[in-house]
Amino acid sequence: MTSLHADEAFLGHYQLSHDPFAPRVPGFKFFPAQRKPVLGQLHHLARYSQLLLVVTGPQGSGKTLLRQALVASTNKQSVQSVVVSARGAGDAAGVLRQVAQALSVAQAEIGAILAQIVQLALTGQEVYLLVDDAEQLDESALEALLALAAGAPEGRPHVFLFGESSLIAALDQLNTEEERFHVIELQPYTEEETREYLAQRLEGAGQGIELFSADQISDIHESSDGWPGNINQVARDAMIEAMIASRSAVKRPSMGFNMPKKHVLAISAVVVVAVAAAWLMPGRSKAPTTGAPANEQAQLPLGQTPTPNANGSPSVEFAGSSQPMPLPLVGQSQPVMRGPLAEAAGGISEGDDGVPVEGSSAVPPTVTTTAPPAGAVAGPAPTPAARPTPAPTQVATAKPAPAAKPVEKPVEKPVEKPVAAKPAPAAKPAEKPVTVAKAAGGSWYAGQAPGNYVVQILGTSSEATAQSFVKEQGGEYRYFKKVLNGKPLYVITYGNFSSRDAAVSAIKSLPAKVQAGKPWPRTVASVQQELATTR
Repeated sequence: MTSLHADEAFLGHYQLSHDPFAPRVPGFKFFPAQRKPVLGQLHHLARYSQLLLVVTGPQGSGKTLLRQALVASTNKQSVQSVVVSARGAGDAAGVLRQVAQALSVAQAEIGAILAQIVQLALTGQEVYLLVDDAEQLDESALEALLALAAGAPEGRPHVFLFGESSLIAALDQLNTEEERFHVIELQPYTEEETREYLAQRLEGAGQGIELFSADQISDIHESSDGWPGNINQVARDAMIEAMIASRSAVKRPSMGFNMPKKHVLAISAVVVVAVAAAWLMPGRSKAPTTGAPANEQAQLPLGQTPTPNANGSPSVEFAGSSQPMPLPLVGQSQPVMRGPLAEAAGGISEGDDGVPVEGSSAVPPTVTTTAPPAGAVAGPAPTPAARPTPAPTQVATAKPAPAAKPVEKPVEKPVEKPVAAKPAPAAKPAEKPVTVAKAAGGSWYAGQAPGNYVVQILGTSSEATAQSFVKEQGGEYRYFKKVLNGKPLYVITYGNFSSRDAAVSAIKSLPAKVQAGKPWPRTVASVQQELATTR
């Protein structure tokens, strides 16, 4: 299932013209709450202040969108905007090189750049220098930008830095004697602003806020802490989980009648192998003296289920669905897709919960046998010569093998069969244990400080998927169970951090395939509240 097909299923289910929570959507309108006053303040300070301007906020707070709005709202005839990225070029040489290239300056030096800015000022043009990811600037780059912001008497650029809160500490360490920069900290949305933001996004895609209930909006606001980037992620996950639940309820009753032919053949082959294994197991009860030979009984027609023996023969159970499955992760392409979304669009060999169908080629079946009941008297074990072993190719192809030449059994002295007590019921076969690094439940989360943070990796409706992911990653990965729209949802988290900044920093060190799912920080208190609601 490709991301394109899964995205089409998502849009078709809700009748959306586009993904309303993608980073870039057609016809997007700037959401004014908490951001329009900041935009006006930046324009005012650029006109009347000579300080370097700093805009800070955590990841997903809307810094880049605010920078884009600042550029879009300037007069293009009188302002030349130069956008610089500190990602991968955070030293003075890298920053000055980008500025010089944008202004067509041959030498990437402060003096040459200021001389060009003065020439532009004489023609009535100002220069806005905007730096994204400014928290990655080193000390030399910050010094160079402060020098450019100071400028010359004839002209100077207006320098704007957009970065996380660690940028403020880096500027404070420069020990400037005079005030040389001004800081504006972005604020999160209130719950009412979150509702209005969701409504604007959905209306742009052809739907309305009625897709979310009041409780869902409250949960989205609490889980995202009011930051727009996190609101987009949490809202989209909630819509995907609701879609999976509704599609699964429709698809599940017809699963048994629309199974592909290759799955039926695979299950039939498994039945043949299981019956042969049970028949040849040492310690079984003595086979009846009449009837077809053992090798003929093992070669049942395809699709025929053997009838359990009443004299203590081993019973056979299949536990193929208990095997761990590889967790589907996503790539870097946009829009960001989730594994549960691709599953909801319909898979060939996956069930509605994301677990491979029992007997499919994706998961090898496991044969579990039950020992004879305690107290039962087993017959004499057959001699090796009396136990024909079918060739591996015959079992794999599920075709009848040529009849083996009968072997003459030795004459045995009749033994009077003792009268045994009524055998106890056969013990239920133990299911294959699944070793999980961190088990589900609220015990660990309940013992943590509510003010701490964890990183939410993803949510899935299949506990087997969550167990497989946690087992594969190990370390500080855990998961807990919540209820979303009346259905269980298993949420995987990582780590335990004393602050949001520490959690954001930890995200950058996660494996690339985990970062591709756009993990985000959340408070332990929000997890504890969800656990309390689930109980």
